Amino acid sequence: MSIPQNPLFLGLDLSTQGLKALLVDEEGLVVSEHAVNFDKDLPHFGTVNGAVRGPEEGEATSPVRMWLEALDLVMDRMKASGTDFSSIVAISGDGQQHGSVYWTPTASSLLASLDASKSLATLCPPFDPEAPSPLPKEQNHQSAFSLLRSPIWQDSTTTKECRALEAAVGGKQALADLTGSRAYERFTGPQIMRIRRVYADAYENTARISLVSSFLPSLFLQSFAPIESSDASGMNLTNILTNKWDETLVSIAASYPSPPSPSSTASLLSKLGPDPVSGGSPLGTIGSWWVQRYGFSPDTLIAPFTGDNPATMLTLSQPSDGILSLGTSTTFLLSIPPAPQPPARFTTSHILAHPALEGGYIAMLCYKNGALERDRTRDQYAAGDWAKWGAMVEEERDTRERRREGDAEYLAFYFGLREIIPPGVRGNFFYKIPIVRNPEEVHSQSYATPERIDGSAFPPTLHPLSILRTQLLSILSRIPQILPPSSPPLNRLILTGGGSANPVIRQIAADVFGLPVYVPDGSKEAAAVGGAWLAKWAWWRKQRSGGLGEGTFEEMTASLTENVKKVAEPTGEERVRGFYEGMVDAYRKCEEMVVREC
Repeated sequence: MSIPQNPLFLGLDLSTQGLKALLVDEEGLVVSEHAVNFDKDLPHFGTVNGAVRGPEEGEATSPVRMWLEALDLVMDRMKASGTDFSSIVAISGDGQQHGSVYWTPTASSLLASLDASKSLATLCPPFDPEAPSPLPKEQNHQSAFSLLRSPIWQDSTTTKECRALEAAVGGKQALADLTGSRAYERFTGPQIMRIRRVYADAYENTARISLVSSFLPSLFLQSFAPIESSDASGMNLTNILTNKWDETLVSIAASYPSPPSPSSTASLLSKLGPDPVSGGSPLGTIGSWWVQRYGFSPDTLIAPFTGDNPATMLTLSQPSDGILSLGTSTTFLLSIPPAPQPPARFTTSHILAHPALEGGYIAMLCYKNGALERDRTRDQYAAGDWAKWGAMVEEERDTRERRREGDAEYLAFYFGLREIIPPGVRGNFFYKIPIVRNPEEVHSQSYATPERIDGSAFPPTLHPLSILRTQLLSILSRIPQILPPSSPPLNRLILTGGGSANPVIRQIAADVFGLPVYVPDGSKEAAAVGGAWLAKWAWWRKQRSGGLGEGTFEEMTASLTENVKKVAEPTGEERVRGFYEGMVDAYRKCEEMVVREC
């Protein structure tokens, strides 16, 4: 194998709303970026923010063919820009977590025999929005997918399955102790249970089940790729301490709603494939279709792809960092180093296996109503103008936090979709919180019991600030729980995702958390960069020690330039500095009222 003079590493990020492709060099620096937006570039699929809603209430899917067409399109754009594919020595990436892809019994042969004169999209029939998701068996010869629309993380149709899975192992906490999380509607285990119940024929017509993250390398390998261990820990099917399939959980998922049976368990284990693999483990080399169509070297290494959140963690995190991803969802991540005792598990947060640190974990808080609700407040109260929205936030902050005017504070919760934290809530909820002032301390205040009010009584200019307050206070109130006692305090907050570019959001995040705020320096696509770094790690390990695959991710990244920059500091004003810590208790009371009402 000859190594190109300037080897490049390809990272792909298949997120909810689009597909990104980045090339990085040996220094870890981004040299090119290409992207496909599903709604704008592939409008014939009729998605809204990358998803199709219904027909069942709470159902959210994405067309598999849309993902295939997006990969075709992004590769064609790379080719049109002059990309030298022969310089790419390794490929990895990430996918939106929890989404699942269902392959037909003929998929293996269809993948292996791909015709380089035809697109990847030919693996799936043309999209028909009126057609049911299950593929008729008689069409197996022309489709690699038994479900034409994949359930994604926004789906909330599996409540029955979640409760059944928890009950079978002794409750929510017991399942969290076993897998790292209680049962969540978006997790892949409950999703598989529902597919088996609702689409029994399609389930039987499925030879392999992939996560979105293992679907992508399967296309590059032209054969089924195993699931990566970090992304697998978001399925409710693996043991969080061993990163292997838990046979008890698999047997429940395989037979629901019937009692477990050995044959059903064996069938699902076969569909899931081998036990999950760790990041940086080479899976093989690229398939011939890619060599013939785009000019990749046949020696191009394919490494496991991980989930989008773990990939982001790889790119940006150092010890004592918190990562706040402000994308379609809002996600908060903490890296937990190996320790003699595993981290505590809770029913309102997640523990995931770390994709590149053996024995390490990631603590995660995930919220479904992220950018979707921030965008809604912009459109509804600021005429769709981010500048006006930001000015409204700043004016209200000046009035309420710096000058401390008024006799009450207000909080509003916005849940257009059924939320994850707190679980299952949906709707808008408005609260007035009377201020109790200390006459001896002009700027000191506490709060009386919150009062539920009608939306019409909520100050209309306060909505943009309120969406930021409740989203950020929810995280701030939970950090003491998810940060292990042995861990040092947080020193930095790293913002990623679309919202990280907004200077108003940057500053309020610094003030709420009391931490300096950093953002990616260079590409804002942190997850795709993390995928490229995983590709580099797999290739780097293979070059060392006679190809024995040794060397840690930290060793590989030690010489790379840190790719974050500071963009905000907590304000030095005493009145503002303590404002949000003082609001945590009032926030918790309001959240408890929301949960009781739902």
